[in-house]
Amino acid sequence: MKCGFVSLVGRPNVGKSTLLNSLLGVKLAITSNVSGTTRNIIQGIYNDDDSQIIFVDTPGIHKPINKLGNLMNQKAYNNAHDVDVILFLIEANYGFGKGDKFILDKIKDSEIPIFLILNKIDQVKDKSKLLEEIASVKDIYNFSEIIPISAKKKNNLEDLVKTIKKYLNDMDSIYSEDELTNVSTRFIMAEFVREKILELTHDEIPHTVTCYVENYEENSKSIHIQVLVVVDRDNVKKIIIGKNGAMLKEIGTRARHDMEEFLGKKVYLETFVKTIKDWRDQEKYFAELGLEEEN
Repeated sequence: MKCGFVSLVGRPNVGKSTLLNSLLGVKLAITSNVSGTTRNIIQGIYNDDDSQIIFVDTPGIHKPINKLGNLMNQKAYNNAHDVDVILFLIEANYGFGKGDKFILDKIKDSEIPIFLILNKIDQVKDKSKLLEEIASVKDIYNFSEIIPISAKKKNNLEDLVKTIKKYLNDMDSIYSEDELTNVSTRFIMAEFVREKILELTHDEIPHTVTCYVENYEENSKSIHIQVLVVVDRDNVKKIIIGKNGAMLKEIGTRARHDMEEFLGKKVYLETFVKTIKDWRDQEKYFAELGLEEEN
């Protein structure tokens, strides 16, 4: 069977996590319109009758402003190279920009096949513009493939997978068929809470929040989950809690819905908020929050 690793790279908010979720047919990586939503390396394991493809979702490469930002970039660079294929995502509706060129310069020296993926074609009204964009990017770099898709609408994803298989080796599968990802269930549950925070607070809460599961207890009928929300300022804590706890309650309600859909069980969710000043610049918290540096 065809088997291998495929890295998803690109600027923040180009749709890498949405693509991962659409390919797997399950919500594994959280998504939002906030740049830098993805912080950890998440592997999603795709299986069909003749292949196993391990898609590696990486943090969006950006100009860092703190140690957390530097660590996210480091993770993205490190995991963009030790793979069989690189999917380099850009936004079809905006074209190839300076930020995209910066990333290409970081990855183009390897011998790994690089696919340029023009995502969000559903947002391109004039399809002739799309053809013009495809023609123009051919002169930028000798991409192995140039493929237009819509991760959100799942347009052209079958062709994408079919093309990827041509670049993979014949070998035995790496993971068993029932494995979905490299990250723990606890991590996914914490991320569901973080996604709802970003969804409900919009631009008020950028990178100043993270979440992790303090307690996870499961029985035959239900699961009890306690999630700690970590912020770096008290005023951010007030926003997340909301008036009379209304915001935190809504965050919990929405997160619990995703948890129950993912786990297939009744979930009892408790959420708490704690301020740790400047945690994004304090390396001692990275390991605790699942963001430790790679050797």
